[in-house]
Amino acid sequence: MTKQLISIIVPVFNEEANIDRAYDAIVAELESLPGLSFEIIFTDNHSTDSTFSVLERLAARDTRVKVLRFARNFGFNRSILTGYRYARGDAAIQIDCDLEDPPSLFGDFIRLWRDGHDVVVGIRARRREGWLMVLARKSFYRFLDSISDTPHQIDAGDFRLVDRSILDQLKHIDDAQPYVRGLISELARKQGSIAYTRNRREFGESKFPLRQLVKLGLEGVYAHSTVPLRIATYIGLAIALATALTTGIYVIGRLIWPEGWPAGFATTTVLILFGISLNALFLGIMGEYVARIYQQVRHRPTVIVEKALNINASGAVYKEERRHGLQ
Repeated sequence: MTKQLISIIVPVFNEEANIDRAYDAIVAELESLPGLSFEIIFTDNHSTDSTFSVLERLAARDTRVKVLRFARNFGFNRSILTGYRYARGDAAIQIDCDLEDPPSLFGDFIRLWRDGHDVVVGIRARRREGWLMVLARKSFYRFLDSISDTPHQIDAGDFRLVDRSILDQLKHIDDAQPYVRGLISELARKQGSIAYTRNRREFGESKFPLRQLVKLGLEGVYAHSTVPLRIATYIGLAIALATALTTGIYVIGRLIWPEGWPAGFATTTVLILFGISLNALFLGIMGEYVARIYQQVRHRPTVIVEKALNINASGAVYKEERRHGLQ
């Protein structure tokens, strides 16, 4: 009987303290599951510490370890997407190197996948972090789902299993600024989910401080919703109507009480500043979408691979991208 191949995607950036631990935990879990073979694809987003040296040592020792080192930091979503595109498995599981998501769930993911689900998502039922951050995350997930054109799993991160049928479609996606969670949700036909408690990072520092989390959240909003543009339109119309009404009141008041009507310098100044602020806000929103259009029409590669270990870096990903004129 032919064993099913499972690809494990592990994006890394400055994770020298976690790579060996992650490798040992992943291998131990997968070797305990019957009827499987596996490969582990590390996508190194141009780490500046000894991460790549550790990966070189692992790849030399175990040919199941595949490494793609990028020419520069292309961001978290592009790193994951590239790993999925190079995966050869019947299914792929993405997991972070810090092991906040437990490899012990691999068996449950694979069981649901074998039952017919093309995507199996880990739902973060509980997180070991401050209540304010937990509340902010939960609020964002619900907000994104409510405004998105594509349904999103609530409280789900990137810890998930993706079937080969989805992986093949991801090779054809031509998106300059991909939001991978949303892409997979859009492509999925039958999603399953498993709730779990997310662990606390034990080694190294998180690569997602508040600024990066906000940036990642905005990428999700801009990639899968046009609601911000509609909000700008609706508020602009409301302000235009309010301005017209206020102007009428001022004109009538000036005609009826020409002597006692105040000059209105302060009011005029406030209205002008308010209008300028709104214009700046809405131009910023529209600028985000225009920037995405600009990035899209330039047809740049998703990533540029600087070095590859145990994997052909001129494989299927770049063949697909050439069809779109990316190389």
